[in-house]
Amino acid sequence: MTESVMELFGLMVDGEAVDSYELTNKNGMQLKVVTYGATITSLKMPLKNGKMVDVVLGFDTLEAYIKSFDLESAPYLGATVGRFAGRIKDGAFSLKGKKIHLNRNNNNHSLHGGNTGFSQKIWKVENVNEGRNPSITLSYFSPNNEENYPGDLSVMATYTLSEENELIIAYKANTTQDTIVNLTHHNYFNLDGHESDILEQELIVNSEKMLETTNENIPTGGFINTANSSFDFSKPKKCPSKIDTTFVLEKENEFAASLFNKKNNLKMAVYTNQPGVHIYVGGNCFNTIKGKENVDYHSLSGICFETQNFPDAPNQQHFPNSVLKKEETYNHKTIYKFQSF
Repeated sequence: MTESVMELFGLMVDGEAVDSYELTNKNGMQLKVVTYGATITSLKMPLKNGKMVDVVLGFDTLEAYIKSFDLESAPYLGATVGRFAGRIKDGAFSLKGKKIHLNRNNNNHSLHGGNTGFSQKIWKVENVNEGRNPSITLSYFSPNNEENYPGDLSVMATYTLSEENELIIAYKANTTQDTIVNLTHHNYFNLDGHESDILEQELIVNSEKMLETTNENIPTGGFINTANSSFDFSKPKKCPSKIDTTFVLEKENEFAASLFNKKNNLKMAVYTNQPGVHIYVGGNCFNTIKGKENVDYHSLSGICFETQNFPDAPNQQHFPNSVLKKEETYNHKTIYKFQSF
């Protein structure tokens, strides 16, 4: 039996309603999404032993999500990130010979869409499907010059729970004029539940190269071979306590990365059609905002697998193309597949 439940999650300062939708697949896997930021607030997995584990970090209230963007380092818990995920150097790029200056919100750079990106917008629910493989589709219309990005951009985000216990995230976007687009999802995963840390969980990354970056985490344009380095996750290794790195994925729709928790024998594998996966360990709320169920999130609370194009791609000719032309459609698909042993 699959079902969906909708309820009011909270009100914005101007009184606009934010709703929460809950989807459940036939196995009992349960997803909660709110219209603020098209944010995933909860993802519960049934284990072989009959218990349920919530594998993503989140907040219990809308107010906490809104406040989290005022933290010294906003965590973007469970949010959809856009127009451009990752950093753009000096908040500027050239398109068709014209220099475009974006809002800068990270040192001197633009990060995750600028001052008020897609993560802080109210999305509209277009469709909820309760049949096999229940899903929800949300849309956001980003007007021309929002955060100084050119073109009206229409975005659709569809979250599906498959009968194989996959969370499938699909983004589509169209524009009225040439622009740049790089969407990602910012779930912080913790297969042990959101109360512990991720240090004992085992990470695999199917990549031989990572982006070389400056001390401000801006790509230099160079690549570093990961073989035999501390960034070599070709074989299972415990999660690092600090990582904020883009790994290069050579093949489309192939296995990108996985996480395994020995304590409850739960595994998650990531597949994507994107050229990179940015892996980040964090979730710190600096003891100022409580996580779900009154938990204090710290710098080891979760791990992100941000499937995306490379940061600063608009400024690096040899990086994968990040320009969306007005007659084209942006397509991004990522699968998080769960198995309980």
